[in-house]
Amino acid sequence: MVESTINATQAVVTLDVPIQGLVWGSIITVNMWAKSIGTGVVFLAAFLWFRHKKDEMPNLRWLMPVLAFVSLNVFLLFTLIDLHQPYRMIHIFTHPHWTSSITVGAWMASLFLAIITILMVIGVADAFPGLGGKKCKLTAIARNNSGFYEKIMPFMVFLAIPVTTYTAIIMAQSSARELWQAPTEVMQMMWAALMAGSAALIFISGSWSKEARKDLALVLTFAVFFSFMMYMGEYFFSFKSSEAEAVLAYVHSGGAYSVEFWFGMTLGFIIPFFLGMSYMKSENMTLLRFAAILALVGLFLVKDVWLKIPQMLPLS
Repeated sequence: MVESTINATQAVVTLDVPIQGLVWGSIITVNMWAKSIGTGVVFLAAFLWFRHKKDEMPNLRWLMPVLAFVSLNVFLLFTLIDLHQPYRMIHIFTHPHWTSSITVGAWMASLFLAIITILMVIGVADAFPGLGGKKCKLTAIARNNSGFYEKIMPFMVFLAIPVTTYTAIIMAQSSARELWQAPTEVMQMMWAALMAGSAALIFISGSWSKEARKDLALVLTFAVFFSFMMYMGEYFFSFKSSEAEAVLAYVHSGGAYSVEFWFGMTLGFIIPFFLGMSYMKSENMTLLRFAAILALVGLFLVKDVWLKIPQMLPLS
């Protein structure tokens, strides 16, 4: 709405009116979900390499960076789609403001993706020696520097931590969004990464040793349990904040998002917990893969609800 116009300078004074409805919708949910997969497979790969011999997981060296590369590009693509002025993203790199969480996060994510790309090229070149032919310089360089893979792996794991958690800082900086508290959101992002990473690696673990697969099942089971407990803690003990309590009314007692929230909780947290526990005794890979699928679907649904409901509360 135009309040007044100054004829001398042609300046237009407008009223600041809050945007009604959702600003961050399902596009941002896909953003966070894909980022959880991309960083989670890095965490789990590092854990498994520390726990087991590499020959027990023969395809992990090249499939891990491929999974991370695809997921992180989905994450960046949906970030770009959500921007109202996508070309302004260039300013983050040409005129960075280091006090901005978005700027710092964009630089870290770009560096993280660059390292993942290098590891992917090296891993694929080692796994498929004939790829690109004998005259392919890129493949030859990657094979000759395969030891470089292990040297930069620690830097990739280190960067995965801030990349998967910086979104929580951005959400916590949103005004009048009491539910998005930084400490809880940071931990939710970490548990989501462990959930999504273990679930993604379960699909490629068919040729791995039993011990490695059991570790994946154990991580998935623990991740869904503790993530579920965090959500339940906020769900039942939000009475200390009147705003958080009002926000959660959308999922309390049959609210607008109640069905989606509890369906996601059952599908992605409760059922995978029991399936993961049963795998410890039965070692049934079909059940474990089913648990992985449910965990990924349920995680998306719950993150979608948790992202949207704070925006449903009027700010005035």
